[in-house]
Amino acid sequence: MLNQIIGFVLQIIEGLLAGTCLLRLLFHYQRVSLSPSSGNPLGAFVFATTNWIVLPIRKLIPSFGRLDTASLLSAYLIILIKASLLWLLTFAISPYSIVVGKSIFGLVNMSLSCLNGLVLVYAVMTWISSNSPVNDIFTRLVNPMLKPIQRVLPLFGGLDLSPLALLALIQIGLIVMQSLEAETLGLFL
Repeated sequence: MLNQIIGFVLQIIEGLLAGTCLLRLLFHYQRVSLSPSSGNPLGAFVFATTNWIVLPIRKLIPSFGRLDTASLLSAYLIILIKASLLWLLTFAISPYSIVVGKSIFGLVNMSLSCLNGLVLVYAVMTWISSNSPVNDIFTRLVNPMLKPIQRVLPLFGGLDLSPLALLALIQIGLIVMQSLEAETLGLFL
């Protein structure tokens, strides 16, 4: 029971920290400013949550174009630390390479889950039709992923179903990744 509680708490911490690192990565990739002067209300939260790990890594590993490698590596390290702690707590007899592999798949799964959450929030905000700065941020983050779908999927009675199609594609990606993880890591057991 204690291991379950510790695992649950670690999962919450991992989700918050790694998810925010992935959000920072997406902000950087989509060139959404995080500075408070830009009017981005999420910027201060993202900085406060991720600067402690991203900035030291950024000194060692630069960004490659629009890819913020420091944020990506930070998210991976957080996932790896959580998996390592759970591996140590359970006195697992599996090799540590399994933990490293699970962490790689965990990063991809978390990335897809974060995208899923972004699309859901975006869809809800479009229904509410808010003029808040947060609405603009979610639009800038999600629209580049929706544009290719909107070119293929026509409006149905004036209703844009591209967010629903994107959510379905993300879910398919999650299913494929879980299957691939089971097959790949099963080879090492």
